[in-house]
Amino acid sequence: MEEKEIFDKVAEAIAEALDVEKDEATPEAILMDDLGAESIDFLDIIFRIENAFGIKIPRGGMQKEILSADGIKEEDLVVSGTLTERGIENLKKYMPEVDPARITAGFKADDIPTLFTVQTFVNLVTKIQEKPDA
Repeated sequence: MEEKEIFDKVAEAIAEALDVEKDEATPEAILMDDLGAESIDFLDIIFRIENAFGIKIPRGGMQKEILSADGIKEEDLVVSGTLTERGIENLKKYMPEVDPARITAGFKADDIPTLFTVQTFVNLVTKIQEKPDA
């Protein structure tokens, strides 16, 4: 499936879940800041995306995927809920769609969802579809 087609389905799912116009769900739109999403809305968004693509997104999957990428142990990336320098580097690497200036020293792992953009979900769907067992 091409990225444009993935984007269109993701944008539609997000727009419906957040009750916003589809044209507001641009790739760079930050779900919480720009589209008014609350943490509870992510469950609805994920449910809609799973149904639209026939995939399964593990609960907490986005954060786990980012924090456990490259086989690095989570304790090397997060200490007392705060990202380490290595954790910040990993987050920037695996979320290139996010303005790196938003990910600075002292960033909390629990705040990762505040960074999610429409493109974040497009990237996630693409990664899941590329996996051989998807």
